[in-house]
Amino acid sequence: MPAVSVGDRAVHGWNPAGYAELLGVPYAANTQLPVRELARRMDRILESAQGLVQRFDAAQLDVIPPERKRSIRDLAFHVFRVGLSFIDTMDQGRMPDTWFEERAPAGMQDGGDVARWGALVRGRITGWFEGARDDEFERVLEIYYGPQGAHDLLERTTWHCGQHLRQLYVLAERMGVTAPAPLPTEAFKGLPLPDAIW
Repeated sequence: MPAVSVGDRAVHGWNPAGYAELLGVPYAANTQLPVRELARRMDRILESAQGLVQRFDAAQLDVIPPERKRSIRDLAFHVFRVGLSFIDTMDQGRMPDTWFEERAPAGMQDGGDVARWGALVRGRITGWFEGARDDEFERVLEIYYGPQGAHDLLERTTWHCGQHLRQLYVLAERMGVTAPAPLPTEAFKGLPLPDAIW
């Protein structure tokens, strides 16, 4: 489990405000986007991933880039699994780290296979948000790195998907795969994405 410790005090999980307090440094969090806007952004990111991934052939998906320990197929699968993990966590109240270790099943041979699964994932996510009440996002969930509020987890999930989409665009360009549209940078505005792609 990730943690920051000073002496006998520690802060677990993803908690920038808690880290700042522990270290005695000032911290000003960005204004968090509203839940429904985060859901819209995540769908836009996954839509872009779906369009890009379907352009990779089976051989290209087998490539393991030097920056990653997983194939492009597994990275493409992972983008959608990350999005789905939010819904699974809301349904189950907990998120094990094993969800992020999952690999694309054997039947996902080419980009079209991954993109079709991505369409199913997007449908499930969209349907879940259509039925969700606003008070559901006040819940605290058990995450493998420590407790986290649902709104915070949605923000983290959205930028996590966006980070991997950025990586897929870099890999597509490197391999000569033409993206169907430019990287949707408008979907990243207001999200705490890291500066580094990898």
